[in-house]
Amino acid sequence: MPVVYKEGKDTIIFKTEEEYAAPSKITLPEIEPSPGLILPSGEINWNCPCLGGMATGPCGVEFREAFSCFHYSTSDPKGHECYDAFKVMQGCMTNYPGLYGNKEMNMDEEIADEEASPGDDMKNLNDSDQVLHLQQQENKTEIVSKK
Repeated sequence: MPVVYKEGKDTIIFKTEEEYAAPSKITLPEIEPSPGLILPSGEINWNCPCLGGMATGPCGVEFREAFSCFHYSTSDPKGHECYDAFKVMQGCMTNYPGLYGNKEMNMDEEIADEEASPGDDMKNLNDSDQVLHLQQQENKTEIVSKK
């Protein structure tokens, strides 16, 4: 039988060689897999490391509102009704250029620039097509829309 001493918060255990030779009787619980971004209930896991802290930063409330809108969107194209929420989020992010990047343009200027000279990914779209694209790069999220 091991000898056990308690000293404050510490517990000191002395065992004999025979006690160390016996196999351990301790069983560890099974490791639960990480739930990911979407929980089994269909809700968003705001603690997911894949969000890179966006949900808890200075613009966390705006990010959660915009991302929730996009996630639960049933419109076609998905997230079309979330433009205003993403615009509010982008407005917040411009107040923290050191954290979210230094982007001087606002969303309306970006859209005007894209309509004037569309990028390679927009070349195959007809004017009647509507596109909503969510892009996350270097801890900043932006929404690009062409109407």
